[in-house]
Amino acid sequence: MNRKNALAAGVAAALALGSVTMVATQSTAAPQPTAATGSSVAQPGAGFKAMTADARGEAIRTAGRNAAATARELGLGPDERLVAKDVLIDADGARHVRYDRTYRGLPVIGGDLVVHLAEDGTITGSDLAHQGAVRIAGTTPKLTAADASAKAVKHAKHVKKAKAGSKDSTLVVYAVGKIPVLAYRSTVTGEGETGPASREAVIVDATSGAALDQYELHQSVTGTGNGVTVGQVSIETTQTAGGYTLTDAAHGGTIVYDSYNSPQSNPRQNARPFSKTTNSWGNGTASSRESAAVDASYGLAKTWDYYKNSFNRSGIRNDGRGAPAYVHVDNSLVNAFYDDNCFCMYFGDGSSQNGNTPVTAVDVAGHEMSHGVTAATANLTYSGESGGLNEATSDIFGTMVEFYANNAGDPGDYYIGEKLNMSGGYLRRMDNPAADGRSLSCWNSGAGSVDVHLSSGIGNHFFYLAAEGTGAKTIGGRSHTGTTCNNDTFAGIGKDKAAAVWYRALTTYMTSTTNYSGARTATLQAAADLYGTNSQERYLVSKAWAAVSVGTALPDPGTGTPTPSPSTPTPSPTTPPSGNALTNGSFEQGTSGWTQSDSIITNSSLQPARDGSWYAWMMGYGADAIESLSQSNVAVPSTGTPKLTFWLKVTTQESGSTAYDTLKVNVNGSTLATYSNAAASSGYVQKTVDLSAYKGQTVKLEFAGTEDTYLSTIFLLDGITIG
Repeated sequence: MNRKNALAAGVAAALALGSVTMVATQSTAAPQPTAATGSSVAQPGAGFKAMTADARGEAIRTAGRNAAATARELGLGPDERLVAKDVLIDADGARHVRYDRTYRGLPVIGGDLVVHLAEDGTITGSDLAHQGAVRIAGTTPKLTAADASAKAVKHAKHVKKAKAGSKDSTLVVYAVGKIPVLAYRSTVTGEGETGPASREAVIVDATSGAALDQYELHQSVTGTGNGVTVGQVSIETTQTAGGYTLTDAAHGGTIVYDSYNSPQSNPRQNARPFSKTTNSWGNGTASSRESAAVDASYGLAKTWDYYKNSFNRSGIRNDGRGAPAYVHVDNSLVNAFYDDNCFCMYFGDGSSQNGNTPVTAVDVAGHEMSHGVTAATANLTYSGESGGLNEATSDIFGTMVEFYANNAGDPGDYYIGEKLNMSGGYLRRMDNPAADGRSLSCWNSGAGSVDVHLSSGIGNHFFYLAAEGTGAKTIGGRSHTGTTCNNDTFAGIGKDKAAAVWYRALTTYMTSTTNYSGARTATLQAAADLYGTNSQERYLVSKAWAAVSVGTALPDPGTGTPTPSPSTPTPSPTTPPSGNALTNGSFEQGTSGWTQSDSIITNSSLQPARDGSWYAWMMGYGADAIESLSQSNVAVPSTGTPKLTFWLKVTTQESGSTAYDTLKVNVNGSTLATYSNAAASSGYVQKTVDLSAYKGQTVKLEFAGTEDTYLSTIFLLDGITIG
């Protein structure tokens, strides 16, 4: 029984505008038949049809009418509701419907999902941020909203002098961890990187007040400054009775406002739209307030055009509406940010830190507008590895917009913020993220614990290698290095194909909780959809992920055999510990090497790992459930007395010595050891199982968990070895 990833077989009742037929699937859709096996012909628009705003609206309404039937067939509970958010339609008619989830009317953080349907309405797969039904004990909190706000202020780490009132805390269900909990989402305001009115979201347990998560709300290019760099360009304006305004009717009615240095807490306080009697704007320097507005208008228009011409996407939310932009925000603000609450973008004027250069460059505009695209699609949580992916997505598409604009004054390259007059010459480098001395070029088990602007380096590095391959190059007049984390060498697939793969993965397969391992899965699926399962493009995407220490390369489709490893590979997290017959027994490589029935392997902070950050979390539902974690082709040593050794932590709500909930160790289907709720412990305890009967054999090792209807038991596993 796989409750966390359930797609029931059967046929749903006929609904308005057609029927939805459900078939048993896995959590990620099978490759779409849009590219023949081995094909390398790119699918225009990342495989998606262009849709008018009316057609998209009707598709979303249809998905809303189908939501109840879809929820039932997904195995969701009676208290859950699906709310249709977006629909993308492939060239062959297949649909990808993105839903948010509520529980008894409360928003479910981490409850979003994507359902994939064939043209005839048959469900071919799904991707869920939280697998299966949401169940919590109740929706009556122990803490009041005021209590939660007070706790959030104490927990806040991104802002100083934090403040929050009772109206700043909202009751939610937090389902980012394995076991959903009732929580409050609090908005805390204080002094931070984005200025004196920086905002931070803090999620606190509604019973204990413990911090569950926290992240910045202004998703920004911190420390950036640009503007007055695009030179003489054509921009779209609107003629009025008295002259002209910076209203771009060709791009959704985007309006650029002068914030007149309104504070970050209310950037629209003094704002007025730019207007004048003539249609000539700015003087190319910061001495004219119009110059920054020209840069912003140009950058936003180029971003719109890039998404429209590359992916058939019409605006941030794909609804044909332009987002307003505000320049000259606050004083000495070296920052720009997108705010999804107001569906708008803000740009500062810079400071002495960067020669008072306004923060309005092309890659900055592309970066910020792409935060809006992410919010409208996968909505990647802005913390942990998903936060790094969020930032990487904006860097990737900000860079692609820069290439698309093809502006002589700012040629395309893989440097982020290279026109910002910063002391280091740039903010980030995609080809060599670690060159700044802080960013990560290679994945490691601590990637989810660093600032998202630094962990974004892993995604940036992957994208550069997928697009350009390895080796030194000069791009846009700047030096680029294509070094890897495993000393491998390979060619890239080109930036346009790499961007199409990332966009399709983002919009079709990623969810709010996707981590780097999940991003690898999503991009491999997207590459299969676009170019074929056995295409060189998909193979090279896997090579690029392996080159940043995320997973291993697929077999070379040209020979059917894996690409040989480098002769002198550098040690990395993908190298199994010496003497361990298992792969990734510490789980520090995520799911690599393991087969799991549900989302068992995790780095969630809700439970402790024994070593490192990753561990296996089995059971803990307090309801009927079974789970399995296994690894095949495990070589048991042929000498000595081989043993399986692992660390186990058992936490239970049960009492007494009766075994209600169990964890069994199976080898080749035979049970060698059983542990239960009766073996509860305050910490991890080392366990040993004799494998002498399997000496010299290749076996399948399985940990099988079973839980009964009442009260929960959690089994945590870590440090598994055979030797």
